[in-house]
Amino acid sequence: MFLKNCWYVAAWDHELLDGRLLARTILEQAVLLYKSESGKVVALQDRCCHRGVPLHLGRREGDCVRCMYHGLKFDPSGKCIQIPGQEVVPAKLGVRSFPVVEKDHLIWIWMGDPARANPDDIIDFPYLRDPQWKGVPDYMHYDANWLLIVDNLADFAHLAFVHTKTLGGSEEYAYVTKPVSVERLPDGFRVERWHMDAPPPPFHNKVLPAHLKGKPVDRRNIGRMHIPGIFFLESMFSPAGSGSEQGNREGTREYRNCQFMTPQTRRTTHFFWVYLNNWEAGDANISRSLHASLIEGFMEDKHLIEAQQKVLDADPSFQMLAVAADAALAHFRRTFDQLVTAEQAGEAAAPAVIEVRKPHQAGMPA
Repeated sequence: MFLKNCWYVAAWDHELLDGRLLARTILEQAVLLYKSESGKVVALQDRCCHRGVPLHLGRREGDCVRCMYHGLKFDPSGKCIQIPGQEVVPAKLGVRSFPVVEKDHLIWIWMGDPARANPDDIIDFPYLRDPQWKGVPDYMHYDANWLLIVDNLADFAHLAFVHTKTLGGSEEYAYVTKPVSVERLPDGFRVERWHMDAPPPPFHNKVLPAHLKGKPVDRRNIGRMHIPGIFFLESMFSPAGSGSEQGNREGTREYRNCQFMTPQTRRTTHFFWVYLNNWEAGDANISRSLHASLIEGFMEDKHLIEAQQKVLDADPSFQMLAVAADAALAHFRRTFDQLVTAEQAGEAAAPAVIEVRKPHQAGMPA
């Protein structure tokens, strides 16, 4: 079910402020996250090895954490270093520690073989640390498998029906646009889609200056999904007919959407996200408006995806049937399954073949 030898987002950095002991289940394992007094993030198994009490019910002491049932104290490596009333601490007493890295305001955790955890493998998304790009980071919990969320993000056509009055704008998006590029990659996929001379979607229209509200735009979305469940969306809105498809960026406004799906269990998901823009300057109300719009849109997704999970749970024999728009998600699931199978067999996965499809679309660049 899970791919373990990879990096997952475990938390935003602000979730560990002020010495907080954060309990979070990841890949069906209970994990305690905290920031030590020295500033280093620590991730330990959230279960005292003595009587099984969760360590997040304890207290932080410097870089260590103490279980508040019988007082056993554990250092950041998980080793028990003190037992009140007992001078000798048996070497076997301890809890598992997990490799963890703080990068770009995110806390990344490695749930697999610690010897294979290389921080250089953490995906880089420079917009998260560029002060020009601003947004409000947030977290949402789904009562659904993370792959159903990946499916949802894999095809932009759902914007037309699920988000007509929020993120989409009109049902026309599903009928008159097609991907100009679908790239099947060894670690996921990349999809590019244009919508020309269209009304601005409600979330974008809300933050436009008065003289631009309602004016048609040429809209480009580029979605990049990475295994195990990391999604980056580059959105661009240009004045209709301005030549943005040829590289002219005059009057263009852009966004960067970052979404990280981390399995909590096989039926529940941690969903971390931020929606960034690079043109608000000092007007933080733009970020606030976009944040509110994205929550509204995500709740529309959440409603359907959680209902979908209930249907699948009720009839495990049900087989979902594919349509043409499912090319990217089908490739993702197939590649993901191959990696899980190879990991469980202890073998190195063979690299997938990169295939690029660029269907013809009138008026679009090849």
